[in-house]
Amino acid sequence: MTEEKVHEKFMVEALKQAQKAFDAGDVPVGAVVVYENRIIAKACNQMVLLKDPTAHAEIIALTQASETLSRQTENHRGSLEKATLYVTLEPCLMCAGALINTKCPHLVFGAHDPRAGACGSLYNAVQDDRLNHRLQVKHGILAEESRFLLKEFFRNLRKEQR
Repeated sequence: MTEEKVHEKFMVEALKQAQKAFDAGDVPVGAVVVYENRIIAKACNQMVLLKDPTAHAEIIALTQASETLSRQTENHRGSLEKATLYVTLEPCLMCAGALINTKCPHLVFGAHDPRAGACGSLYNAVQDDRLNHRLQVKHGILAEESRFLLKEFFRNLRKEQR
């Protein structure tokens, strides 16, 4: 399987998570963490459900993944070295900071976020030479599908507010 097909396979799983957020009335962002070619964490935005503005899909997935690896390996400190985060929307500054702190080396995302993206659009925190850790970033994987869910969500939200 080509690298592009592998990325698409895991991004499809992230899109399934985004659909769950959409169905629950939350901003449709989904994330999965892959370690040794298997998914070890899945999450969607849960800001509305948890009434928590920090309950982003990325944060929840990174926390789950750290916990999973900590349970599997004695004395594991929860870092995500050798992992890849797949997320449907470019991470914000908070989520980019979490990626840096977990030492996750790879990020793959779908759609750019020109208003809040911190991985190339508005900022590029994950590749800032001044920080102690940088990520390899791949973007545009199933971007149209990611954008479609977001557009539909906000279109429906505007209809409801009328």
